[in-house]
Amino acid sequence: MPSRGATRHRASVAQPLRPTLVTTLFAPVRPLPGRALPGTGGGLAPDAGRWARLMRQLVRLSPWLIVLGGLLFDALLPVKYSAVPIFVAAPLIAAPFYRPHAVIVIGAIALTGTLVRNAERMTIDNANGITQLVTCFVVSLLALLINRVVQRGYTMLTSARQVATAVQRAVLPEPPERLAGLEVAARYEAAQAEAFIGGDLYAVQDTPHGVRVVVGDVRGKGLGAVAAVAVLIGAFREAAEQESSLEAVAQRLDRALARETAIRQGPEGFEEFATAVFAEIPHGRDVVRVVNRGHPWPLALYADGALREVAACDAALPLGMSDLGAWPPQARDVPFPRGATLLMYTDGVTEARNAHGTFYDPVASLRGRVFGGPDDLLSVVTGEVRRHTGDGGTDDLALLAVRRP
Repeated sequence: MPSRGATRHRASVAQPLRPTLVTTLFAPVRPLPGRALPGTGGGLAPDAGRWARLMRQLVRLSPWLIVLGGLLFDALLPVKYSAVPIFVAAPLIAAPFYRPHAVIVIGAIALTGTLVRNAERMTIDNANGITQLVTCFVVSLLALLINRVVQRGYTMLTSARQVATAVQRAVLPEPPERLAGLEVAARYEAAQAEAFIGGDLYAVQDTPHGVRVVVGDVRGKGLGAVAAVAVLIGAFREAAEQESSLEAVAQRLDRALARETAIRQGPEGFEEFATAVFAEIPHGRDVVRVVNRGHPWPLALYADGALREVAACDAALPLGMSDLGAWPPQARDVPFPRGATLLMYTDGVTEARNAHGTFYDPVASLRGRVFGGPDDLLSVVTGEVRRHTGDGGTDDLALLAVRRP
């Protein structure tokens, strides 16, 4: 089913507006890429967003303000002062931010201003006047060249973003909003600007044994981490259907990651492990069963605002580290009645720090609060993490919430 954003986009395409001279000249080269990922609901904090919008408007207006300032400069100051350096700067500033025709218009205005200035002072035919005209013309051509380079760079960036989006959707597809009578929401936010995927993972699947969920975090970054994520997601899809117990599902993923590590050892230096937490909501039972492999414990939020950390006494080793010892995971059953929500997340949430080095505490923040649904809950958590870190988080965030309506 198409998203609401896609529906609005199609509506806007179906009814295009005719461009005017003002909208054409003031249109930027392209919208500057943002950090928010598709389906994440991300964005800047309100204050940061207003400041960013103000700065973008000032940057877009600056070439026109510079041209206007040059004209006033020539009109108000004595003849011995020249506004040519001001005119020359206008097309250069416009080059990275405007379309080619707008850069041409700004360059033409700057060249005309330089020509009028020299004509009024009768210096158009001497060496100084000719040098100023040639300088302004050459700089305008240089601005067009810069604009072309920026356009090509943006085209390449757009292609790379489209490839990254396709990879993300293939590795971490968006879960359905409703699954086996449960409401589901997932969120992924990359800490690095323009990054789409990394080492965090989530998956949810309806099986004969109940709805099974995994949220995990692979050590490291880059293509090796993405490869490990793909291996774990694939292993989970198969094991969730076939294994009768949640502990066995975790063991299957452990073996799958160990096999991948053995295959990739050598010159690549591939050595991966992953923390993960597994959950199972059996059909027809008001409980949730949890197995933890070295990951932050999930939270159970109830309809009356109560909150419970779903923690067992013993924790097992992360996936891929079974050769260090045998600590078999122990499943833990927790009440999961109607109106309850299970929140699972990676350490990008619990290790988010503010300027004073204080960690974000989801337990203290969410206790006593009631949310309209899993998507509302994830929006609140991600928004609070951004505000807590000042939009300067250093780790990816992956969250998944399941609610029994």
